[in-house]
Amino acid sequence: MTGLVLEGGTFRGIFSAGIMDAFIEDGIEFPYVIGVSAGISNGVSYVSKQFGRNIEILEKYRNDKRYLGMRNFARCRSMFGLDFVFGEIPQTLVPFDYEEFHRYKGTCFVGVTNALTGKSEFFNALEDDENFSFLRATCAIPGYFPAIMINDTPYFDGGLACPVAIKQALKDGCSKAVILLTQPEGFVKKCGKGNIAVSQLIHRKYPEIEMLLLVRHKIYNKQMEFCNELERRGKAIIFRPSHKLNSFEKDEKVLRQVWQEGYEMGKARAEEVRSFMN
Repeated sequence: MTGLVLEGGTFRGIFSAGIMDAFIEDGIEFPYVIGVSAGISNGVSYVSKQFGRNIEILEKYRNDKRYLGMRNFARCRSMFGLDFVFGEIPQTLVPFDYEEFHRYKGTCFVGVTNALTGKSEFFNALEDDENFSFLRATCAIPGYFPAIMINDTPYFDGGLACPVAIKQALKDGCSKAVILLTQPEGFVKKCGKGNIAVSQLIHRKYPEIEMLLLVRHKIYNKQMEFCNELERRGKAIIFRPSHKLNSFEKDEKVLRQVWQEGYEMGKARAEEVRSFMN
């Protein structure tokens, strides 16, 4: 079984969305999809076969204050408007095709980080509730989101504990994977000042998350080494953007260009992917 593994990265994920739109257009359907943060948030539109839905949302609402803005902190303690992003948009403005999504016969997992243990957990996306609680949790970047409660347990961004869930995919029975990354080749993650600042703010309430924020760059770099090794062994195909992208890019034209790069790359390598899967 070949899995599709999706890295997050906030608006960097629009690159992967372009690739997945090419897959939709070419009828490439994976029996197993797993991802974290923006990766799987975009990925559910791939599963529901909604070509162009992710770029449409960003072009229309990236600079809408209901989507992203400081005023949202007063409403939901988040820079992102949680009910707007995960409620009004999929239910009304850019409708999500729930029926097609639930016709999917494969496996689709949402990676999250347990705020109490600091460990990864994986939820079945097909069992998510009408509020998209699993997607809210996997996107809950500390400092930008509050912890998201699921069954009385707080969760944060899935990319904290597991930036690229390739090992989980192998554990679940995938023998090989197509991995969509959102950083260019050669990228090495470092411990940023933002991680240090946020870790100091939440260390009392969530000490395990404090530790993750300080070591997540090491986790990320090790996972990249593992992905590269799989590719060398012929067990993975890796897609990467050609250059570094801004996680909070504001320019809709730039976002469209990034989506276009992903789309064209997906089209160009469609036969390679199809052959790899077979």
